[in-house]
Amino acid sequence: MMKNRVALVTGASRGIGAAVAKRLARHGAAVAVNYLQNEAAARAVVEEIRRGDGRAVAVRADVRDPAQVQAMVAEATAALGPVDTLVVNASIGFPIRPFLDYEWADFQAKLVGELGAAFHCCKAVLPGMIARRSGCIVAISSGLSRHPGPGFVAHSTAKSGLDAFVRALALELGPSGVRVNAVAPGLTDTDATANQPAAQKEAIARLTPLGRNGVPDDVAGAVLMIASDAGRFLTGAYVPVSGGALMI
Repeated sequence: MMKNRVALVTGASRGIGAAVAKRLARHGAAVAVNYLQNEAAARAVVEEIRRGDGRAVAVRADVRDPAQVQAMVAEATAALGPVDTLVVNASIGFPIRPFLDYEWADFQAKLVGELGAAFHCCKAVLPGMIARRSGCIVAISSGLSRHPGPGFVAHSTAKSGLDAFVRALALELGPSGVRVNAVAPGLTDTDATANQPAAQKEAIARLTPLGRNGVPDDVAGAVLMIASDAGRFLTGAYVPVSGGALMI
């Protein structure tokens, strides 16, 4: 499904990003595995892909920094070829607390970091995609962009902005042959959600039509569907991957 494709997945050393990188590679893509801090984990993802006869390379960059992003894309291109698939996944940390307890600096850091990462990565890969009149961008949003939860004001606001960014790019870039979509996971079992109370997770699973919470490979499957030719007429979409918890 991804033969002869080159994908760059940000934040791919763990969790959803790692699952996406491995799923795309299993279907034929050469994959650049971006990381910021955990080089060992990123290289473990790369080695797993290579053991399956795939092509992969680990590329370090803070995706909030435009110079580092440009260098990352240049490194990925030199190693694997021009990037035709970008998955904007890198997690931008934020405190979980009520709005009245929020400091503007923390709120601003999440918004600027989330949207800056998407902006810089898209800026770096789009000239080549437009020149080839072919490309696909998938941004990892969140169900919390549509249905916020207590303490998630910064996350919900940032992801809502990401959703709007995706729609605007889809409209602008469609005539150039570039598709842009958002995938919005519901509660997904990763190390990022490991500290959530078990009772809370169980309650969410009971309210989910498919009867469980997500796992990273559920999200990876949706990204594969959108990024491959199976999704060639899909752009500007917001795709919930939540077991039916969010229906639109």
